[in-house]
Amino acid sequence: MNSISGRDPQTGRTIEILMRDGIIAAINDIPSEDPAWLSPGLVDLQINGYQGFDLNADNLTPDTVIELTYSVLATGVTTFLPTIITASEEKIIACLRAIAAARQLNPALRHMIPGVHVEGPHLSPEDGPRGAHPREHIRPPSIAEFDRWQQACGNLVKLVTLSPHFDEAPKYIAALRDRGILVSIGHTQASLEQIHAAVDAGATLSTHLGNGVDDPLPRHPNLLWTQLAEDRLTAMFIGDGHHLPDDTLKVMLRAKGLDRAILVSDVVALGGMPPGLYETPVGGLVELSSDGRLSLPGTRFLAGSGIPLKDVVAHLAATHLSLSESLRLATQNPAHFLGRIGKLQIGAPGDLIRFTWEPAAGVQIESVLLQGTPVGRQNKRSDESRQKTPHIGTDKSAYRQ
Repeated sequence: MNSISGRDPQTGRTIEILMRDGIIAAINDIPSEDPAWLSPGLVDLQINGYQGFDLNADNLTPDTVIELTYSVLATGVTTFLPTIITASEEKIIACLRAIAAARQLNPALRHMIPGVHVEGPHLSPEDGPRGAHPREHIRPPSIAEFDRWQQACGNLVKLVTLSPHFDEAPKYIAALRDRGILVSIGHTQASLEQIHAAVDAGATLSTHLGNGVDDPLPRHPNLLWTQLAEDRLTAMFIGDGHHLPDDTLKVMLRAKGLDRAILVSDVVALGGMPPGLYETPVGGLVELSSDGRLSLPGTRFLAGSGIPLKDVVAHLAATHLSLSESLRLATQNPAHFLGRIGKLQIGAPGDLIRFTWEPAAGVQIESVLLQGTPVGRQNKRSDESRQKTPHIGTDKSAYRQ
């Protein structure tokens, strides 16, 4: 039996958590003035890449997936959905196979990655709602294609983001619902009636609400008001201070309530890299600033998300919510959709983070436990395999600074 201690964000009291066989066995108050906090590990439903490891690379390999997983684990994320964006069916299947193979190679990945999020390819084709998704690969939803995805990866797809403007959308959503798959509304120009039809068919989430829509929108009605008002939808938000103005996010959180809100990073491969100008395979020249903003140089247009979920939590805790509330939106709430616990309670997995937090300094991770074991003891692939992994800064054909 091993243990870890720290302050409970809900009560402020110092607690000691005892773990047996990777499961929380006891939680005890202890007399201590510990400066560090203790929380369940973060749960991110939307990760595209990090520190140069790109889950949407043309040559995605299992080793890249493994390296990416340990990179995000160091930021406190103990559960996540690798996110594959719009592409040809051949490429989507290749990426899914690489993720499935990585899980087979590494027991930690089988625990950390309960499934995959496919964002697209069934999105609105118009500029604005489509975002950075390639127009040439936008296509209507197909149950036959979805089944081919699942066959290729052993049924790993757990979440699909789509636009409900397609005639086929309600039937497709209902079919995925019957298979136990989560469906989220995003990157859309759908009418209010089409959004209501999607929810009636079984859609339960909104993908990065407030982004991936027309700019500007009508004052009212519009699809944001409709999704905010729909109590059957839980909204995912990129609360990094860049994707949504602080006042906008504050009002959206009030509208949805803390029971129906989730924080995601939507972080891309350039996240966690040094500030500077980068040439990317998709989007061309982009600029990563010191505050994590990733944009097209000299414009107000974003080119993706550049900060991990811990910094999203820190931003919300410094602006709109308490630390405990911010953590809930990045642990308990997303974990619920994956059939996990995301709480400090007996019987929960020993996936824990110990960290310090100050408004000016943000969240600083001190230690991460995965199934009760400190991350430093987890085994990655061999050094030889890691040296072959594509990485920004070493694979100059993919990205250049």
